[in-house]
Amino acid sequence: MALDLSGVRRVVERLLDDELRLWRDTDGDSDTALDEETGELRPAGQVSMPLWEGSGAIVRPGQLSVVPPLDGAVAELSAPTAYQALLPLSAPQVMVDDVLSVSRSVRDEQLVGRRFRVAEVAVGTYAVVRVVRVEAIG
Repeated sequence: MALDLSGVRRVVERLLDDELRLWRDTDGDSDTALDEETGELRPAGQVSMPLWEGSGAIVRPGQLSVVPPLDGAVAELSAPTAYQALLPLSAPQVMVDDVLSVSRSVRDEQLVGRRFRVAEVAVGTYAVVRVVRVEAIG
């Protein structure tokens, strides 16, 4: 007998309260170029196309460390730009260098307008939500 998680999926998807857009670079040039006059990084001739728009969530990966590691101790601390995106299973598969933009957030107004580059897609897919690692950009 298969475990039916459709009810759990519906509950979790209601918790995904950010409105996200997924963009993919169509010309294969997903890098940025330095504008030497302004010192800003700008897209390097990318032609991006929207792939998906829907509910998701951008969250920090766990708690931040409040105590720095001791000398010689091995510790993995999250980068200050590290986030995770929680996407519904109905969203299309993402690829490294895809961009997620936040158009609305109930939890954190500072997320609105921010963009995140997909850094790793193999973080995990659970029976109710897809998890990808993203990095803040721009």
